[in-house]
Amino acid sequence: MGKYPNLEYAEKGFAIFRELYDSNEIAQIGKVIKCFHKSWITKNKEFYNQNAINSAYLTGREHLDEIRRQTLFKFITSTRLMEVVHSIIPEQAAFMNTQLFFDPVNHQQNNYWHRDHQYHLSPKQQREVLDKDNVIHFRIPLKPERGVELVPGTHKRWDTGEELEIRLEENARHNHEALSSGVEVSLGAGDLLVFSGTMIHRGLYGRDRLALDIIFCDSKPHLLEFVRLDCLPSEQELSSYEDSSALANTIEVLRKLSEK
Repeated sequence: MGKYPNLEYAEKGFAIFRELYDSNEIAQIGKVIKCFHKSWITKNKEFYNQNAINSAYLTGREHLDEIRRQTLFKFITSTRLMEVVHSIIPEQAAFMNTQLFFDPVNHQQNNYWHRDHQYHLSPKQQREVLDKDNVIHFRIPLKPERGVELVPGTHKRWDTGEELEIRLEENARHNHEALSSGVEVSLGAGDLLVFSGTMIHRGLYGRDRLALDIIFCDSKPHLLEFVRLDCLPSEQELSSYEDSSALANTIEVLRKLSEK
């Protein structure tokens, strides 16, 4: 099996699975997500009101009780989702994190083009890791939304001159400007959008979006070293999930790191 058995993802850096979940399934997991969101807003009110567009660590213990937490783990490890994960990362997929994306309170706040790894790597380093590490978002909207705008193929290629200037705001350009290479992907509740975090992309605000991102990656220590332990289940709980392989791989990598 090749590195990219999903041919749509291999070519574009993203793939869409329409109506993967029905309305009842979205309503059930939505109750858990909204419980997290309400608690997170209460504890992060200033940040939320200033410029927040997402939160993270949904599987931690700070905002969810154990029953809701286990409901979320079972959703993440469902055979239906993990079959898609394995088609994108065929060898040793690992669980990295969860994020929740919402609209900013300030409706005048601009979205922005970025690659996820630009916030901890220099442009030279960003270019060097292209197509070497899989860090992939699996996005499930809880309601219809404008979606995401992506630049196809940039999971494997570097920016053009225009893309680089706008993304890094060079030569008086701004990262919210339109890109001629961008493709908008609107999403319905229960769709699944899979996209590479290293490709050029931006979220599209509006319609009071609320989308769950589950992030999977390769089982590599440098990708997993900052995973929070409180966001993982116990090893004893793994047997109660349909496909716990990605969680088990993360736990194993962290165990080896701790032994060094």
